[in-house]
Amino acid sequence: MKAIQAGVIVACSFVSAPGAAQTVGNVAVGRAMAEMHCARCHAIGRSGASPLPIAPPFRDLHTRYPVESLQEALAEGVVTGHPDMPEFRFTPNEIDILIAFLKSLE
Repeated sequence: MKAIQAGVIVACSFVSAPGAAQTVGNVAVGRAMAEMHCARCHAIGRSGASPLPIAPPFRDLHTRYPVESLQEALAEGVVTGHPDMPEFRFTPNEIDILIAFLKSLE
């Protein structure tokens, strides 16, 4: 867990840079967020199965719907029909960063 937190801190240093560097930083921070909050159940990389079979791999989300459509759910709390998914609420900045990561998987 400390390694993930350290990765978030390092990746955050990219977020203040302009342009392409900021996008790279957002993707890195978004990946760290996904590792911390989501990887227990979802595959968050470009390959591999989700640890929880009913949890869709993040790389497939864009085939189901535009990932930008997740903004409201991430702000108000992601709630699903299965009991294993905890409810998450993210700030607007965190949502932008997580969406940048999800878009990088398209």
